[in-house]
Amino acid sequence: MFEDPADFGTSGRYVETPVEEMPPEMRSAYDYTLQLCGLVPGPHKIWLANPGLLKAIVPTGAYFQTDSSLSKAEIEIVTNLVTGRWPAAYANYEHEKIGVAVGGLDPQKVEALIAGLPTSFDDPRQQLVYELAATLLQPRVIPVGLYRRAKETIGEEGIVDVTVLMGWFTGVSLTLAAFDVPSNAVGLEQ
Repeated sequence: MFEDPADFGTSGRYVETPVEEMPPEMRSAYDYTLQLCGLVPGPHKIWLANPGLLKAIVPTGAYFQTDSSLSKAEIEIVTNLVTGRWPAAYANYEHEKIGVAVGGLDPQKVEALIAGLPTSFDDPRQQLVYELAATLLQPRVIPVGLYRRAKETIGEEGIVDVTVLMGWFTGVSLTLAAFDVPSNAVGLEQ
């Protein structure tokens, strides 16, 4: 299907509003995100179109940056599984890099996560997080044995973290897909 160049803005189809031109409610949401996250990344720029929703969901993303019971590697295992499931080029591109740089994951394992190929991890917690998230993405019922191992290894707090993180990155990925944000999108420098 023919894409009209008028359909594309600074972040895929989304045309960002420069900070100095933002209406008060949008500027307030922008400042709030900046305060909590230190930047206003990819999907957050798009969520500014709905400032009330952005203010409600930004704390969830910030939680996973600072307070989650999951390690950075475990977060990136889940993130790369989820972003690989959805057709969101920007999320896949960014988290492939982040999984290696911040999560410390082997690049070939990150590639397997994104591609939906089987992989394994030497660390028992990472392996358990992988199995739990991969099962939920199928979608499949979590077998009793896997649930018991998860509860024993990461606890109920960890199980909740995995499931909410999966929901968070599903929202991120679907937002980026809806606005057709390409892998090389940079958006406005703000």
